[in-house]
Amino acid sequence: MANPDKKTSPLADRMRPEAFEEFLGQEEIVGEGKLLRQAIEADRLPSMIFWGPPGSGKTTLAFIIAQETRSEFLQISAVTSGVEELRRIIKKAQENKDKGMKTILFIDEIHRWNKAQQDALLPHVEKGTIILIGATTENPSFEIRGALLSRCRVFVLKQLGSEEIKKIIERALKDKEKGLGRLKIQLEPEALEALAQMSNGDARVALSVLEYASTLTKRIDLGIIKEAFQKSYLLYDKDGEEHYNIISALHKSLRGSDANAALYWLARMLEAGEDPLYVARRLVRFASEDIGLANSQALTQAVAAYQACHFIGMPECNVILAQAVVYMAKCKKSNELYIAYGEAARDVRDYGNLPVPLHIRNAPTKLMKKLGYGKGYKYSPEYGYKEEQEYLPEKLKGKKYLK
Repeated sequence: MANPDKKTSPLADRMRPEAFEEFLGQEEIVGEGKLLRQAIEADRLPSMIFWGPPGSGKTTLAFIIAQETRSEFLQISAVTSGVEELRRIIKKAQENKDKGMKTILFIDEIHRWNKAQQDALLPHVEKGTIILIGATTENPSFEIRGALLSRCRVFVLKQLGSEEIKKIIERALKDKEKGLGRLKIQLEPEALEALAQMSNGDARVALSVLEYASTLTKRIDLGIIKEAFQKSYLLYDKDGEEHYNIISALHKSLRGSDANAALYWLARMLEAGEDPLYVARRLVRFASEDIGLANSQALTQAVAAYQACHFIGMPECNVILAQAVVYMAKCKKSNELYIAYGEAARDVRDYGNLPVPLHIRNAPTKLMKKLGYGKGYKYSPEYGYKEEQEYLPEKLKGKKYLK
C-alpha cells in the first residue's frame, strides 16, 4: 500500500495515484471498458504480469488494484525476498482463503527470482490461494518460467510520453497536500520541457529531479534542471536525437575498427544512465551484421557479454561491455551475411511464396509419395556431400546469395 507517512516520503511516492482518475497513460489496458479495468472493477482478477520500462506505472497500477479490490494486498521485492518469506505469505493467504477472502501478492522485479523460487509460486497460483501480480522490466518470455507464465495474463505497459510526464509534473506543482503547491514553485516552460524530455518516460525520475530542484530555488530554470540531473550535461536523451547519434557513433566506430572511439562512445552512454542491456543487444546484432563469418566467435562474445550484464548490472558490468566493445572493434569485419540475407529477403518479397521443389519435400503419407514428394532426393552423406542437386525454387535456380 502507499506510504502512510506522506509528509516524509519522497515526492514520487506522495504523488502516486490511488485511483484510476489520477492514473495517466496505459489507456490500451486500463482505459474505460478495457478487460483489465473491468476485471478490477468487478474484483475478478486473474494472476498477471506487468511488463514495462521503469517509471511506466507498474507498481502504481498494482497499488490502485489494492485500493479498488476487496482483497488483502501483500507486496515483496524479488531482490530482497525468497522462498522463506513466500512460505509465510502463503500461510497467511491460505488463512484468508479459508475465511473466504482473496489475497493479492505483488512481486516487484519478479524476473530476479530463479527457477526454484518461481516454481514455488506455481501450485498456489494454480489453486487460487494467491492472485499474483508480477512486475518486470525484462521480457517475460525469457525471464519468467513457462509454467508460471502460462497461468498469468501478460500486460505490456508503454513508456510514458513527454505530455503525460508534463501533466504529472504540473500536478505535483499544484497539489498543496501531497505535492509542492504550498511552496509556490515556479517552473519555467523551457525547464518543464527539458524535465519531461530528459526523464525518458520515467515519472519517478521526473518527480525526483523536480523535488531536488525545489530544494535549490523556488524559481526553477533550465540550468537548475540540468544541475538537478547531475549528469544531464551529457545531453543524453534515450528517446531523442542524441541517443541515436551516440549509438550510431558507437556502431560506426566499431565498424571502422577504432577501439578508442568505441570506448569513448560506450562511456558516453553508460555514464549518462543508458540501460547496459540495450548496448549489449546492439553488440549482439553488430557481431553478425558487421563481423559475421570473418570471426564467428564474435557472436559468442556478444551473447556472453549480454548474459554477464544481466547477471550483475551497472556499474560492475561496464568493464564487461568495454571488453566486448574492444574485442568487436579489433575483429576482422565482413558484412557478407548481412548483404546475403538482404538479397534473399528481397527475393521473398519479389517472388512471393515460391513452391518447394518436390524432391526436397517431406513425404510422411502414401498420398504424398504418390504425388512425387521426395522422389529423386539425393541423401547427401551417400554422395560424400558432393551430390549435384538443386535446393532453391525453380525461378531462383542457380541463384548465389553468398559470393
